[in-house]
Amino acid sequence: MAKAAQASRTVQKKVKDKWKAKQWYRLLAPKLFNETPVGEAIADEPEKLAGRIVQATLQDLTGDFSKMHVKVHFKVVDVHGTDAKTRFVGHELTSDYLRRLTRRKHSKIDMVVDVQTKDGFLIRVKPMAITEKRAQASQETEIRNRATEVIRRAGTGKSISEFVRDILSGDLAMEIYKVAKPILPVKRVDIRKCDVLKEPAGPIEEVEIFPQETKTTPKEVVAVAAGGSEVSQSAPAPERAEEELTEEERVAEERAPEEEL
Repeated sequence: MAKAAQASRTVQKKVKDKWKAKQWYRLLAPKLFNETPVGEAIADEPEKLAGRIVQATLQDLTGDFSKMHVKVHFKVVDVHGTDAKTRFVGHELTSDYLRRLTRRKHSKIDMVVDVQTKDGFLIRVKPMAITEKRAQASQETEIRNRATEVIRRAGTGKSISEFVRDILSGDLAMEIYKVAKPILPVKRVDIRKCDVLKEPAGPIEEVEIFPQETKTTPKEVVAVAAGGSEVSQSAPAPERAEEELTEEERVAEERAPEEEL
């Protein structure tokens, strides 16, 4: 009996704490987004990080508060030291933002288009259009056909970096808006979701699409949803110089010596 108890205690001593063997790794966005840190993950081996999906908002990546409803997805593909490299695999708009766009007596036209970029990426793009009034079936079909032509023409002639930039900046949605408006008055066009279905074999060349300086206070704040066609611009009020005084302050300073006398 004593031997059995001693053996059990020996087994308990040999059990290792798995958490002590694990290490924290910093998750970096791809070069498309300036390798901005998007979070941390823990693992006991770097190989176990491969394939994990990371989510961040476009506001976290660019500093633009108007993009907080845009969720960008990355997949861990490589680990160097304690830094985990990721790759863009898609984006989507939040459900509450989409619900706010839907109104009565309007039509919501959804589309699904598969397009292959010139560097071999197969991407599924899901745009949507909100019309000013109810659309007929023939009008919806014509809008879908024209939007499909625009998306495939834009995708086949550009790299993955350029195509993602057009999606997130709203340029692609603006092109769809231009071809859809003559058919029926359109209130808004958004790219509500996109997914990378297939990646090319071999190394992938990535180009920065959001320069680092955009994270500082911009001269213009573009209030446009990712893939949105409605754009409004405003500039922050210039700060008043320290030596510049208002009229009331100037009068108060002139009266101060008289009151002392």
